[in-house]
Amino acid sequence: MAKVRVATVWFSGCAGCHMSLLDIDETLIDLAGMIDLRNSPLTDLKVFPEDGVDVTLIEGAVANEEHLHLARTARAKSKIVIALGDCAVTGNVPAMRNGLDPDRMIEDIYGKPVTSNGALPYEGVPRLLTRVSPLAEVIPVDYFLHGCPPPAGLIAKAVLALVDGKTPELVGPDLKFG
Repeated sequence: MAKVRVATVWFSGCAGCHMSLLDIDETLIDLAGMIDLRNSPLTDLKVFPEDGVDVTLIEGAVANEEHLHLARTARAKSKIVIALGDCAVTGNVPAMRNGLDPDRMIEDIYGKPVTSNGALPYEGVPRLLTRVSPLAEVIPVDYFLHGCPPPAGLIAKAVLALVDGKTPELVGPDLKFG
């Protein structure tokens, strides 16, 4: 049986969702034999797999040009996209900067004297978007795993179901797999 190709992506957020993913404990050992982890901050791979994946879990809100490009790439190269956690689902804490001018904010943070030649540090640094967005505002999302972070058991249940070819459906506060 071919392994399910999985990717995880981390945008603006605290990394708590990836920590919750690691908290699935023994299930990680079971998953290791069933999935081919193709891209993840856990593997430090910088380029989304050209040949695509079956499932991508995306943590965090879309806050800069790099996030936007990677979200669109992941959607185009993934059969299933899961918004993982409240930052990806609602924008959550990263979206608190909405309404602020990103250039002014960067200038206020760095200050003119510490910028290179009086210019804001954009070379090699992704430009902030005017507005932080939940993932579903920039790409179609197939499933949403709520929580800050989602409980490890829910993540395990969702990933195992998808690996087994089952379709999750939201029932009340939980996902049901059939």
